[in-house]
Amino acid sequence: MFKDTQITDPTQTSQPVAAPEQQQLGQKSERVLSLYRRRVPLADPQYQIDTLNQVDLDHRPHQGDFDQTLAAHGWPKLQPAALEIFQINIGKLCNMTCRHCHVDSGPDRTRENMDRATVDACLAALDQTTAHTVDLTGGAPELNPHFRYLVEQCVARGKHVIDRCNLTVLLLPTMSDLPQWLADNKVEVVCSLPHYRRRNTDAQRGDGTFEQSIEALKRLNKAGYGQGDPHRQLTLMTNPVGAFLSKAQARAEQEWKTGLWKNHGVQFDRLIALNNMPISRFLEWLEESGNLKRYMEVLVNAFNPMTVPGLMCRNTVSVSWDGRLYDCDFNQMLDLEAQGQDKTHRTIHDFDPAWFSQRSILTGRHCFGCTAGSGSSCGGSID
Repeated sequence: MFKDTQITDPTQTSQPVAAPEQQQLGQKSERVLSLYRRRVPLADPQYQIDTLNQVDLDHRPHQGDFDQTLAAHGWPKLQPAALEIFQINIGKLCNMTCRHCHVDSGPDRTRENMDRATVDACLAALDQTTAHTVDLTGGAPELNPHFRYLVEQCVARGKHVIDRCNLTVLLLPTMSDLPQWLADNKVEVVCSLPHYRRRNTDAQRGDGTFEQSIEALKRLNKAGYGQGDPHRQLTLMTNPVGAFLSKAQARAEQEWKTGLWKNHGVQFDRLIALNNMPISRFLEWLEESGNLKRYMEVLVNAFNPMTVPGLMCRNTVSVSWDGRLYDCDFNQMLDLEAQGQDKTHRTIHDFDPAWFSQRSILTGRHCFGCTAGSGSSCGGSID
C-alpha cells in the first residue's frame, strides 16, 4: 500500500548507550529497529508497566505511587474536564526510528495504519463533541493514505488542525507539495526538533537528521510558516537528549529563535518543551544505560501539583489507529484503554460523549513524566 511513498531514510540510526554519568544518547551511530520488530520483552505494554512498578522508590515521596501523590496534594480523584482536544494517532508507520520514541514507530510498522472506515468514525464522533482542536499524530501521520482527506474534513468543520510532523518526512518525493498544502489549509505544524544544534539533534534522532530538518524548516518558511501568521503557525517541539527534565520553555524559546535564525536563517513562532516519558524505546535506553531508577527519582521528586489542572488526560480524547479510546497518548502506548464508570471500554465506532466525560482516568508511574518540573503535555509545559 505504501510502495509509492518511497519510505526511505538515511538517518534510521541512533546512538549507542552512554554511561550514566554522561546522561546523553551517545556519540556514534548504530541502526535502531523498533521494539516490535526485535520482539523484545519491552514491546509488550504490560511488561513496560511492570518494569516501572518494579523500580525501588520506597524512599521517595509516597513510595512513587502517583494516586497517593495526587491525594496528598488535594486531588483524591483525577476528574475529566470539558473535552477540548480530539487527538487521533492515525498510524505507527514512520520514515524514522528515533531512539527516544514513545510510540515505537518506524518503517516496519506498516500494519498499524488507520483505515477509511475508522477515519469516518472519528469524524462522526468529532461532530458529537465541542472539541475545538484536532491533533493528528503518529508515527508520521502524513504517511497515512487518508491524511489529507481527514485534514480537509476537519477544516471544513471549522476545527483547528495540528499536524505533528517529524520534519524529515517533508523531504520524501511524494511530499514535496505538502508544506504549501498545509499552509493553504491553515494547519498548525508542530515539528519535532530535539535541539537547535546539530550534535544534540543527531544524537537523539540519527546522523544527518539535523541537516534534513533545517531543509524542511526552510520549505515551511517558504510556504509562509514561522512569520507570525496565526493561520500558518510553526511550532517546534523539543525534549531532552538524556535522562533529565526539559528546560524552562519560555526562557529557551528566545535562545532557539536566535540560534536558528543566526546560523540557518530559519524562523518559527513558538517552542514547546516536553519531558521524555519513561516508556517504549526511551524506557529501553534508561534500562540499558543504568539511568532508570535515577530518572524515576527525578520525576517523583519534581512532582508539581500546579500541573494537575492542565493535564492533557483531562481535556483530551486519544484515538488509536484501530479506533480504541484512551485518556491520553501515553496511556495509549501502554494499552491502558479509557474506562467508563461501569468498567467498560468503547471504541470510536460506538463513541458516547457522556460515557467519556464520566470516565475514570487511568494513572500509573509514567504519569510523573507529565507532572514533573514545569509539567509536560502535547501542548508543552503546563505550569
